[in-house]
Amino acid sequence: MSEFASERAQRPIRVTVWGENRHEQLEEKVAKIYPHGMHAAVAEGITENLGRGARVRTATLDDPEHGLTEEVLAETDVLTWWGHAAHAEVADEVVERVHRHVLEGLGLVVLHSGHWSKLFMKLMGTTCTLRWRSEHDRELVWTVDPTHPIARGIPHPMIIEEDEMYGEFFDIPAPDELVFLSTFSGGEVFRSGCCFRRGHGKIFYFRPGDQDYPTYHHEGVRRVIANAVEWAKTDRPERTLPTLLRYETGDFYRGRGYTGPMDNQAAAQGPQA
Repeated sequence: MSEFASERAQRPIRVTVWGENRHEQLEEKVAKIYPHGMHAAVAEGITENLGRGARVRTATLDDPEHGLTEEVLAETDVLTWWGHAAHAEVADEVVERVHRHVLEGLGLVVLHSGHWSKLFMKLMGTTCTLRWRSEHDRELVWTVDPTHPIARGIPHPMIIEEDEMYGEFFDIPAPDELVFLSTFSGGEVFRSGCCFRRGHGKIFYFRPGDQDYPTYHHEGVRRVIANAVEWAKTDRPERTLPTLLRYETGDFYRGRGYTGPMDNQAAAQGPQA
């Protein structure tokens, strides 16, 4: 094992838990369920399951730059994202910043209504729309890939007694890996645990977690999120965008760097040492 790989293996996963934190401030019912905010409950669940294996911080919409500065993202291995009522208030420049970091290797765990965030829609390239109903439905979360690391230790099915219903059609690209499928008391089904890869980054979307229900206190839900954090972390030596390189025949290790497909100046240069 290289010195870098050894250091990465021993270092705690650096997690930033991002939450909109608006419902908790405006709605008494939500504040009673999550007195310290949903982001705090998510962070507690990660720490509860990963212990010293994770170093967790939180950030919210009303922090300067939404708490997602260049410095914070550079020091984050995995970002979790929950938003709902204020997607439009997330600054476009912050979305672009986080999007770039994901392509460069930042892990991303998108929770519940984060499916309609600017960030997730930009990464998916679709509308990310779905069917929904909030009538205290029971949700059964079925593991469809029991060998996947995110499914480790999760009961089959995992029962959530009350939550908002999401149903198909869910307008997302076909997941690279489907880990969980949910069914509801109304008969609906939903792809509730989806893995994607964009650039060098790994993304997991996990459905449960409407603000009106104590879902983020659920032992199994917390375990899924912690497993997803471990899965989403990458071990690249540096965070860089995928790079276009031209190679000479027989030269597998060096290439001519480009900033774009028509970068003639770079094309005119010889192979880089």
